Amino acid sequence: MTIKEAQEAVDRWIREYGVRYFSELTNMAVLTEEVGELARVMARKYGDQSFKEGEKDNLGEEMADVFWVLLCLANQTGVDLTEELQKSIEKKTQRDSLRHIHNKKLMA
Repeated sequence: MTIKEAQEAVDRWIREYGVRYFSELTNMAVLTEEVGELARVMARKYGDQSFKEGEKDNLGEEMADVFWVLLCLANQTGVDLTEELQKSIEKKTQRDSLRHIHNKKLMA
């Protein structure tokens, strides 16, 4: 599935099952909540915390939840994430093409 196809699939789902999009501000709050849930799993899986009884290592599920809400926001605001990601890659390539290669902190 491409990013464009993902945006379209989310839009179809919202229109068929979700009735309508939540407001952009509500979705921004939901995105923040989902990022927090992802952070919790990361802290337990890769950080110093351990999973509490009943918690599960659902890293992929939490990442997908973040992506879902981001796709909703993109659809609501008319953002083509494929186009914007390509522009971001180009910008980072121009700006940082040598920066990380010469960063002694990144050398093993």
